[in-house]
Amino acid sequence: MIRFRLKELMADKGFKEERRITMDEVSKETGIHRTTLSKIANQRGYVTNTNVLDQLCTYFGVPIGEVAEHLPEPADESDSSR
Repeated sequence: MIRFRLKELMADKGFKEERRITMDEVSKETGIHRTTLSKIANQRGYVTNTNVLDQLCTYFGVPIGEVAEHLPEPADESDSSR
């Protein structure tokens, strides 16, 4: 599964700049709709496109590996009974 680190990036940027970064600000600066940002931040397994990822990388000044990370899927418990 891919996990997006949007909330962490917003917190890090806010800490560095000594201010609060809001979803509305990220939306205005990147052109990414507020609803899309909310889904990226809160919805497990949300799928987005490379343009959105590129805009987030540019806004936060980080490589793609800082925006998203791969997490292995948890083992299915029904498979362990074999």
